[in-house]
Amino acid sequence: MFELVFLGTSASAPSVQRGLSSAIVMINEHRFMIDCGEGTQRQILRSGLGFRRLDKILLTHGHLDHILGLGGLASTLGRWEALEELNIFGGAATLTRVELLMEVVFGPNQIPNVGVALNLMEAGVIFEDRHFTLSAFPVQHRGPDCFGFTFEEKNRRPFQAEKAEALGIPPGPERRDLAQGKMITLADGRVIQPDEVLGEPQQGIKLCFVGDVSHTGPLHKPVEGADLLAIEATYLDEDRELAKQHGHITATAAARLARNAGVKHLVLHHVSRRYRVQEILEEAQAIFPDTTVASDLELYQVRRDKATTIRDVRHTPAT
Repeated sequence: MFELVFLGTSASAPSVQRGLSSAIVMINEHRFMIDCGEGTQRQILRSGLGFRRLDKILLTHGHLDHILGLGGLASTLGRWEALEELNIFGGAATLTRVELLMEVVFGPNQIPNVGVALNLMEAGVIFEDRHFTLSAFPVQHRGPDCFGFTFEEKNRRPFQAEKAEALGIPPGPERRDLAQGKMITLADGRVIQPDEVLGEPQQGIKLCFVGDVSHTGPLHKPVEGADLLAIEATYLDEDRELAKQHGHITATAAARLARNAGVKHLVLHHVSRRYRVQEILEEAQAIFPDTTVASDLELYQVRRDKATTIRDVRHTPAT
């Protein structure tokens, strides 16, 4: 299961209801923050997610509304949290700006208590474990080194318990090893191969996250077949010329991308204060019905063979 929590969903400037761009993707024990706009720390506290294990930050690009919260977050993690290293991933131009921001916050040549590692990011796999891969892909916006991200579960072969029973394989380590693709030898000397108890490969789930973007054409291949695509919808189609001028897309363009790329569920974020949510939703759903507009502190759960579920993660303090 992949979980996506939106911490900030406003475009350019915060509103009363929406903070600046930030989200967290949670997969097993891993947590990946995507962008860190001003005010992100408070949103983390409001969500109840806390700061633990928040050691990997992915930056879509280097505009201030997406990175300005990094200095304060690094300071908090260094002072209060048990975190040895904060890994920040970004393109070359983005990391240059982050480095300057850290100098402003901590002073020239000063390193915060938590080690801040700036990791140059290029297209391709940037993180992998035995369950999933995290890849970056280039997107077009204003300026160089802009990226989107794909979280993709590895294909798996389901363990078929009924076949194990028929072969007399006892519950326990033997079944675990077979499920992990390892050959076993039973107490009676029989050798059992994984193929004897594993089913056909099943496609893993896929979550794609795109921040600011000006052209959707190059995105069709990276987001193809995604179970969930999160992408900006800064403008409505009536203002498409403004969108072009500022390097953004419309809700119409996002919906067409989702439809043409075979996406299962579309989530729009980075929305402007100039529009009502219902206007954005109606424009997109006219083209791609399975669309929602994200709100701050909403959690999207993406499961294998199940529809995406949504719930509020807002932390309610005790009275």
